[in-house]
Amino acid sequence: MSVARVLLVMPLGDLLGGGEMMFRQLLEHGRDGRVEWIVVFTRDGSMVQEARDLGIETHLIPAGRLREIGRRWTVIRAIAQLARERRVSMIFGWMVASQTMAGPAAMLAGVPAAWYQVGLPAPDWMDRVATLLPARGVLVLSRDCAAAQSRIWPHRVQRLVYPGASLERYVRARNEPPAAARAALGLPADGPLIGIVGRLQRWKGMHVLIDALPLVRTRHPGARVVIVGGPHEPEPDYPSLLRAQVSRLGLENAVTFAGFQSDVPRWMQAMDIVVHASDREPFGIVVIEAMALGKAVVAGADGGPAEVITPGENGLLAPFGDAPALAAAVMRYLDDPALAARCGAAAAERSRDFSAQRYAAAFTDAVLSLLSA
Repeated sequence: MSVARVLLVMPLGDLLGGGEMMFRQLLEHGRDGRVEWIVVFTRDGSMVQEARDLGIETHLIPAGRLREIGRRWTVIRAIAQLARERRVSMIFGWMVASQTMAGPAAMLAGVPAAWYQVGLPAPDWMDRVATLLPARGVLVLSRDCAAAQSRIWPHRVQRLVYPGASLERYVRARNEPPAAARAALGLPADGPLIGIVGRLQRWKGMHVLIDALPLVRTRHPGARVVIVGGPHEPEPDYPSLLRAQVSRLGLENAVTFAGFQSDVPRWMQAMDIVVHASDREPFGIVVIEAMALGKAVVAGADGGPAEVITPGENGLLAPFGDAPALAAAVMRYLDDPALAARCGAAAAERSRDFSAQRYAAAFTDAVLSLLSA
């Protein structure tokens, strides 16, 4: 059986979020002999060397800023030339931004293109341009994302590939009792600990959780919140707004800003309840990670998490921006520890459907199906 050779175009070089994590998981687990991956990074970073260390043919062709049109065209021609030299079967763009390079390069090289829509289409000009460029198909990471992509013309063939999580790290973290994790991290030993993990961006809803905390503390006065995540460069004011909100509500002793943390599994293990309060999260890998820990999870009622969680069975859902609804969901767990335990156990079982290995195999299946279409 011949092996397909696919050139992946990745516009980022460092691990910043879920899209890059999924890319790294594909490179690590998607080497089952059916596809030979060749990677072109258009920005330097730690993932470039990581890909090389995995033994994957890796190229760095810096693309510069979007407005540098001349340089972009040079990069497109270089990708096309590499595709011809390596006789690839497809050029695949990772994220919308890379399809604006992968699509034209595929046309020059005379091979099909495809791309992964790892976000929720706005749709803005880039989503529209990427969709206009010829492509054999678009991979999407949730049904909600698929519906949004379908509203952009022209309508491209879609393949649904749910992301995965590196479950092993989180399963191992369950071996440490939450009380021990709290002590090791310098977190308060007493009272319920409600946590949220993610970059400090408004759409991720940290401010909604802070607004919900006073309502929770009316029945559970010892409840505290820990926010794990660093600042997001395009939103430099959001962290200070969150701290001002905490001060205004008199919650200085009840909210901990942990900042960016590399050992996220341990921080999540210290939490009693994990909240994911994003506004129409495209998928929500952190939800799967919390579920793998067997945590009681409250996630957004719209977007990807609603495709993972069955309310009352393996988690709870709350609408974005609705602090009273979020507080009510948290209090359901705190008022009924048996419910929290049942949902946590079922969540751990459900998380197994979203392993990195399953994701990489499904991604490969989808690419091969587009190639044979």
